This record gives sequence, C-alpha cells and structure tokens, in this order.
Amino acid sequence: MRSRHLKESTRAVLGILAVVVLLVAAALWLGRDGESGGRTVVRLRIWDQSFVTAYRASLDEFQRANPDVEVRITLVPWASYAQKLRLDVAGGIADDLFWTNLYEDYADSGHLMDIGAALGSDATRSWDPQAVTQFTRDGKLWAVPQFVDGGTAVYVNQDLLARAGVEPGELAGLRWSPDPGQDTFRPVLRRLATVSAWPYNAANDFQSISLPYLGSAGGQLQRDGRFAFDSQPGRDAYGYTVGLVADRLSPSAADTNTSGDFAKNAFLQGRMALFQSGTFNLATVAQNAGFHWGLAMIPAGPAGRVSADNAIGVAGNAATAHPEAVRRVLAWLGSAAGNRYLGLDGTTIPAVVSEQQVYRDYWARHGVDVSPFFDVLRGATISAGGGAGFPAARQAITPILDEMYLGRIPVPEALARAQREADAAAAQR
Repeated sequence: MRSRHLKESTRAVLGILAVVVLLVAAALWLGRDGESGGRTVVRLRIWDQSFVTAYRASLDEFQRANPDVEVRITLVPWASYAQKLRLDVAGGIADDLFWTNLYEDYADSGHLMDIGAALGSDATRSWDPQAVTQFTRDGKLWAVPQFVDGGTAVYVNQDLLARAGVEPGELAGLRWSPDPGQDTFRPVLRRLATVSAWPYNAANDFQSISLPYLGSAGGQLQRDGRFAFDSQPGRDAYGYTVGLVADRLSPSAADTNTSGDFAKNAFLQGRMALFQSGTFNLATVAQNAGFHWGLAMIPAGPAGRVSADNAIGVAGNAATAHPEAVRRVLAWLGSAAGNRYLGLDGTTIPAVVSEQQVYRDYWARHGVDVSPFFDVLRGATISAGGGAGFPAARQAITPILDEMYLGRIPVPEALARAQREADAAAAQR
C-alpha cells in the first residue's frame, strides 16, 4: 500500500515538474525584458474596443516592415482607464504607448516622451493643427495625434420631424437665445414635444452640450490658466439648457446624470427627436437606428455656432525599456499610411489631414452626409480645456452641475461654486 502511494506521489511530482518546465520555457520564449521569439514587444493601451480591428490592421502592416518589433494592444475600459493609467504610471508599470487626451500632469512630471525630439519637428506638418495645439505644452509636443472628434452636430429622427410638421430645412436656421423674442429653437422643440417623449437632450454633457452652448453664448471655459465659465455668457448658456430640462423638453437629470448613454438610447428607441452629439456616436446610430435619420447643424447662439474639436493622441512612456522601438511605432501611427486605417471603416476621423477624406468617403458610400461635423468648425471654436490638474477640476465640477440640472441649486450659485472648486482642485493637483 505504501509503495502504491509512493508511486502515485512520484507521478504527481513529475507532473508538477513538467508543468514548471513548460512555464519556464514559455517565460523564456516571451521574455521578461519584452522579447518574443527574438522580437521586441511593445504594448499599446487604448480604451475603446471598436478601435482594435483598425489598429490591428495598421500594426500588422507595421510589423511586416519591422519584423523585429511586435506591438500588442491592451484594452482598458473607459470607466477605469484614467484611474488605472494614473496608478500604473506612478508604479512604473504602464504600457509603452497609451491613448491620452489629458496629458499635462504626465508631461510635467517627466513621464512622457518628447515627440518633437523623437520624430523631428517636421512630423507635425501632416497633422490636424487643432490636435497639435492640444498636445503642445511649454513649446513641446507630448503625443502623436490619432483622431479628432470633429465638431458637434444634431442627429435627427426624420420620421418624428415629419409627424410634427417640422421641415428639415427649418433646423438650419435655428437660434437659441436667453431672450425669448430672439429664440427660435425652443418653439420648434415644443412642436416636437407633441410627437416625442423628449424633443432634445440638454444635460450635463461636457463636450456635446456645455461647450457648444458656452461658446455660442460668447463665453470661455478657461482664461489665463483659470476657469472662466462663471460669467454672464455662462449664466445664459447654462440657464438656457437647465430651462429645457425644467420644461421637460429634455430628459430629467435624474436619468442623464446617472447614465451618459440615456439620451443616445432614447434617440435609438425613437423616443427623442433631436440628439446633439459627436462623431463618436455615428457608427452606433447608423447600425441601430430603426427609422429614417440624418444630421443637421447645431443651433446658433448669440455668438453664432461654436463647437469644440477634441483629439486623442498616443503618448510614449518615458520609462519604456524599448525607446527605439516605441519611436518607430509612434512614427508609423503618425504617418498617413498608418493613420488612415482609423478612418477606413468610418470609426473616426484620422488626425492626418490628408486621410480625413477616407472617413468622408466611407459615410458617403453609406448615404450619410457628415458635413455638419466639419462645417461647424469653419467658424469659431471653443477650447475643451486642459492644463495641470484639469482632471481633478472636472471631477470637482461635475457633481455641482449635476445638482444644478436637478434644479436643486440655482444656476448663478452653481456656476460660482463650481468655478471656485475647479480652481482649488487644479491648484492642489
């Protein structure tokens, strides 16, 4: 009996040893120093699953021309992306390259590669100028622009417009104003309220609602390094959109404060007539809208039509163990050949200006005129903000404005409090 147990124990030990040998072999193959089968491995971190296919196609082409480098994609969901990146950068375990749109704290703390030094000053000539400006700080470029959102437009449920007797051409000339005698937007929303649960999507939506209204009221988010939305234009802009919620011309803030997708889902369900948003929702609408739809320009305000044009870039981790490989990947992702993949399937607008037509062509083939996203940027634009401590400032602002949209804090009081908290949070970064 003892001999049988001994044999079984021996076999178990040998089995464990075999597993250990396989694991060691795998570790040697993959390499602790970022090598795989003799190739240098670098990792690119992004937050959106819908980009994986386009990036994979682009990086496969890069790898065919650079067989000594392998690029692997790491997906970290948006909800946890910022926090995980901050912890990983601080802990020295961040990926070699990563998406960013709020990069200032990392640049100031020496965690990012200087793109100008890595790629040369001429690299910026092919990129969207607004994107270059966004990623430039203290005279240096800190990320390679990948794609731009374009401007803000209005997704239109054409079936609901027809039922309400609103001609599509009426939308082109609409204006919002704090002066009821000058306001032509609200009367149209009242007509649309007869056929839809919610005519429009006014809410605490930073990029699609707050910035366009603030800009078209003649206001600014920041001025001379400090927040500046607590102003008469700010009170006009937020007062107008809060009023739309209070008058039930937009969903309750109890719904939109807790779900950033509430308005989009309401539009896709055919319950909302006008959905103001960006190109980042275009593919979803095209795939899921079960009604006739189109795009229109956003309403003009006292200062005309104004939109932001946010960009996403790829930053190089200054702590990477493979700076030369990272430099080569950055050069490829910033080239026309590497960047155009992001527009081939209509996912987004490439940051390389020469490749933006690829995006337009894709949607033209699918019967969608995307010109409102581009035309709105021909006029004035509003900065989406930035600077050291900006993420903390945004975090401080959001709950106060949430309460404002719920009607619990008057607009003037909410803006004054939010601006104080934002400046204080940015100063304590």
